[in-house]
Amino acid sequence: MDKSIDGVTIVAGAIEDVLKNYQDKKQDYKELFDLTAGFDLAKPTNKIPIDVYIKMCDWIENKLGKFNLIRIGRNIGTSTYDTMLTNNMIAGKSSPIEMMKALIITAHKGVQDPKNRGWEIVSHSDKSILMRKTQNFNAVMQVGLLDALVRKSGVSGVRVDLNKEVRNGADFDEYLISWL
Repeated sequence: MDKSIDGVTIVAGAIEDVLKNYQDKKQDYKELFDLTAGFDLAKPTNKIPIDVYIKMCDWIENKLGKFNLIRIGRNIGTSTYDTMLTNNMIAGKSSPIEMMKALIITAHKGVQDPKNRGWEIVSHSDKSILMRKTQNFNAVMQVGLLDALVRKSGVSGVRVDLNKEVRNGADFDEYLISWL
């Protein structure tokens, strides 16, 4: 995977979603909040260097653990779902594959990348989707994001498995999403 970050930005709303769980404990997590110093997060569409997002996710994973990132991923999944609805990208109860197609578009709008990296659908069946992440999004956080989005489709028994990981030598992170 190409991990370059030159010219790559993410919307401030995504940064706010990362910080949402820690707002009432800013003093305890000062180091995390300091990573956003000097950036205007007031308007959700403001562009923030993706490096800020990457550092925040790394800090949370190293200091607070993976579960915190999955929970944040669910926050981002809920915000992403709301954005998809607001922009008429999906209907209220879209199928899982429709959700993933809308995620690809939403990610391209939320992350400005000169190399057009984001998400790809590798394959799908009636009960599963294999997604490939081609952008520097935190691998663990995406488990929560994908889980939240697929649950919004109304299916049950959702499971998201990180099958391949860049940090374990794979070319890309790949996620198998399945449901009953």
